[in-house]
Amino acid sequence: MTRDIDTGTQELLCSVTDHVATLTLNRPEKRNAMGAEMMPALAQMLVDLDADNDVRVLVLTGAGQGFCSGGDIANMGKKIGPAAKLTLDEKIAGLQEAQEASSLALYQFSKPTIAALPGPAAGAGMSLALACDLRIAADSAYLAPAFGAIGASGDFGGSWYLSNLIGPGRAKEVYYTNRHIMAAEAEMLGVFNTVVPAEDLRDAAQEMAAGIAKGAPIALRYMKENHNLAMVADLKTTMLQEGDRMVRALHTEDFANAAMAFMMKKTPEFKGK
Repeated sequence: MTRDIDTGTQELLCSVTDHVATLTLNRPEKRNAMGAEMMPALAQMLVDLDADNDVRVLVLTGAGQGFCSGGDIANMGKKIGPAAKLTLDEKIAGLQEAQEASSLALYQFSKPTIAALPGPAAGAGMSLALACDLRIAADSAYLAPAFGAIGASGDFGGSWYLSNLIGPGRAKEVYYTNRHIMAAEAEMLGVFNTVVPAEDLRDAAQEMAAGIAKGAPIALRYMKENHNLAMVADLKTTMLQEGDRMVRALHTEDFANAAMAFMMKKTPEFKGK
């Protein structure tokens, strides 16, 4: 059964099916550029879905043939360009706030996240895709920093995400040369977890998400916390947290029920308790 959620704008669509929430960036005529209505709605939906106990996995995708082309240049000019009637510090603070409310919130979302790319993810749109835990892409999809083409330096965390995924040397080369990472290369580098024919993307993404959603919600949250910490902490610090989260997981009803199901050779059904 699917329930639709009103995001307050047609630029962002949301539905929940079998514990999987799907957020669709819906400006196909603009290649799903990050518009003035879309981004506040995305920020609010990330808060709401994180608090929704019925949601166990989040899929972020784009309408039409693209994922997201990044910032809407016209809108960017009005808000942070030279003609905007704000001080330089106010413009900087505004962009930093927008980054934290979307890209950082997506990275820190307490449940597993999947970016489903029907086509290109460029500029800040690339950053949103990289902020997700996993990426499944159509064979026509690619990543493009795009910033160099307009004399910009990059935002929404893309430099950090890409450096951690493929190493700083490769990431700098991609940004400096403004070249595309096509689907086959992205899969080879581990940036795309799976590449499928374009016509299979929606079903493949839902299948991947539904499979993860069958797992124990608390354990999945702890796994994500551990892996995110491992990106920035040393081994001992990471192991300390792993020990804490492991013991906490063993004290959940889900673990007790799963242990019993294992002994009885049955498939456990996790409740998130």
